[in-house]
Amino acid sequence: MKLDKLTYTNLIVIGISLSTVFILIYNILYFNPILGYDAEAHYAYINYLSRYLPRDFRLPPMNETREFFNPPVGYLVPSIAQVICRNVIESSDFLSDCQPYYGKVTQVFQSFMYIATIFINLVTLKSINNSNKLINVSYLILISLLAVNYRTISMIRGEPYILFFMSIFLYLIYKHEKSGFEFNFKYIFYTGLVIGAIALSRQWGFLLFLPLIYLYFFKEFNLKYLKLWSLCATIGAALSSWFYIDLYRRYGSFTAFNHDFYGFSFSNQNFNFYVPNYEQIVYLFTKPIRPHLNNQFVSILYSDLWGDYWGYFTFTSRFLDIGRNQLLIGDYFARVNIISIFTTLLIITFCFFAYRANKQKFIIQYLNKAILFSFFGYLVFAIAYPDWTGDTIKSTYIIQLFHLAVFLASIYFSKLEEMNKKVFNTLITILFLIYVHNFQTYLSHFPLNYYYYP
Repeated sequence: MKLDKLTYTNLIVIGISLSTVFILIYNILYFNPILGYDAEAHYAYINYLSRYLPRDFRLPPMNETREFFNPPVGYLVPSIAQVICRNVIESSDFLSDCQPYYGKVTQVFQSFMYIATIFINLVTLKSINNSNKLINVSYLILISLLAVNYRTISMIRGEPYILFFMSIFLYLIYKHEKSGFEFNFKYIFYTGLVIGAIALSRQWGFLLFLPLIYLYFFKEFNLKYLKLWSLCATIGAALSSWFYIDLYRRYGSFTAFNHDFYGFSFSNQNFNFYVPNYEQIVYLFTKPIRPHLNNQFVSILYSDLWGDYWGYFTFTSRFLDIGRNQLLIGDYFARVNIISIFTTLLIITFCFFAYRANKQKFIIQYLNKAILFSFFGYLVFAIAYPDWTGDTIKSTYIIQLFHLAVFLASIYFSKLEEMNKKVFNTLITILFLIYVHNFQTYLSHFPLNYYYYP
């Protein structure tokens, strides 16, 4: 690219891209995934799975790990890495000695997968926006502001795989819409594989399928649509149903979980779960770290999205002598939460206008409904499986929701430049300054090569 072609937005794109790579590399070096959400249980899952590979494939029972209910895709890379490790190194305790190696291998793999996710989404967005190049800066600046991204990618979990397969899924939905839902075996087969991969990554992925059923009854009530998605679903089910059948066989439920199921009733949670009291509102903008928000759904989700409410990345409540001081960083997160009000409102506003301006497009209808189903589906889960500390409320669990919202918002954001270039550039500048201010939330703050073994 010639210097005279380096426009303001191009410089922002280059800066964000390079800083994203820096963040990913930094966190690979500084963050030990054993410190992540329920990490010990995830490692127990890996240890059990890798114990039998490559001769046999066995999923761990409930007594081996409380993450027994998770599909296996998110554990395959670390399990394979552990199998390789134990055949390469000499050790009396392969489980402990191989842990640092397969942990880092997984972080590297998930980082590449995250970059691929962004790239695929950009390809899809350019197609939707007729190759509008400003989608690059619009999408990249918004997606890069989400602190939850960097924390999720650094941990061993199924959600990074959902994001990756979801990006392919959105592209295929666009291709199906463009063809008028005509029969195309190649795309049907690929879509079926992706559906199966999502289902085998994490149960949250099923919330991505519900909008397709909804849209059939309320928008695309025709035989072509039904035939196409039925075939896709059949291939997806053929690939993934074995896991859920096994889950039902062993535990009597397709949705088995490590918390007690109370059924869906608003009475399962107290009033403050739905509507924060005055004290919780004050903490939201003064000390948005545990345990101050105490099982408040929106406030914890918001604080964990932009900051690190549970303290598994920038600090940790379990090891107050390790990393950054919890109380001091709480002041910083308070500023992050205040500033991020602007970003939150901007994304919501852009989602609204993108939907309003393009609601005749199927992909826009899908995105809108997928956002709603993801949010309310997660809310139903939190109500049906109550934990009065708020432990089930983590932004990582429903990271797909935020990626869908950014995807939809960026469609309108990129076209704002045509309406008012000055406003567009002003918003880009403000968002970049917010990105700089919030930068510390994207980085792990644990000592280099620090490892904790329970």
